Amino acid sequence: MESTPPLNERELADLVALADGSLDSAREAEVQARVDADPRLRALLDEQRRAVGLVRATAADARAPLALRERVEADRQRLAPRAKRRRLGLLGGLAGALAAVALALVLTLPGGAPGGPTVVQAAGLSALPPTTAPPARSDGSQLLVTAVDGTAYPYWGDSFAWETSGARRDRLHGRDTATVFYDRHGARVGYTIVSGDALKTPSRARTSVLNGVTLHSFAQDGRTVVTWLRSGHTCVLAGANVPLPVLLKLAAWKGKGGVPF
Repeated sequence: MESTPPLNERELADLVALADGSLDSAREAEVQARVDADPRLRALLDEQRRAVGLVRATAADARAPLALRERVEADRQRLAPRAKRRRLGLLGGLAGALAAVALALVLTLPGGAPGGPTVVQAAGLSALPPTTAPPARSDGSQLLVTAVDGTAYPYWGDSFAWETSGARRDRLHGRDTATVFYDRHGARVGYTIVSGDALKTPSRARTSVLNGVTLHSFAQDGRTVVTWLRSGHTCVLAGANVPLPVLLKLAAWKGKGGVPF
């Protein structure tokens, strides 16, 4: 019986990039179609995605400080090019190896990643669990009582049936952030506001304008991300299995003037 030839460097690189969300959007459909047509590629992609999930779940479950979790993610990205160079026989064991690396980093790294915050890092906060109760609505207005630098979060319960389900506060490279979680029919989105000056928009983001608001969207780690400015502050809305038009509509909603921009 003829043996299946090993994957070449390009194919392995494509799988790794598709699994962690870093594949160029122009090639994503092409690579995904190739994977869908080949059971072997589907199995390898599932294995790689499990590896990525194990790293991030290990970091989140350990409740490590945000700076330390960022170091875990940076180390995963540093290891990824090595994985791209491995042949078929080695890729299958990547999940266990990366999980062990993640656990070791959570237990031993002192934390503190260099550089300023990014929109991608802010979007990652919405994948973490809430740590506080859901914030209340502010006196029947279109806003919640939670705010960052005076910029309050919208109340979406009446207009969209997205109800607040929790919140968390983090420090992102010295910046205060707050994330409010909204749930609807089993889906969840996280809305993060970053204190201080606006963050740079990722170059791969697509730009659209809705309700007079300029919005930038992109995919990251299986989640759809939308970022925009309110009162000069970067806002980031992210969720898995939530259509982009829904996220755009939520982000641009002004509540008939009740949500200041």
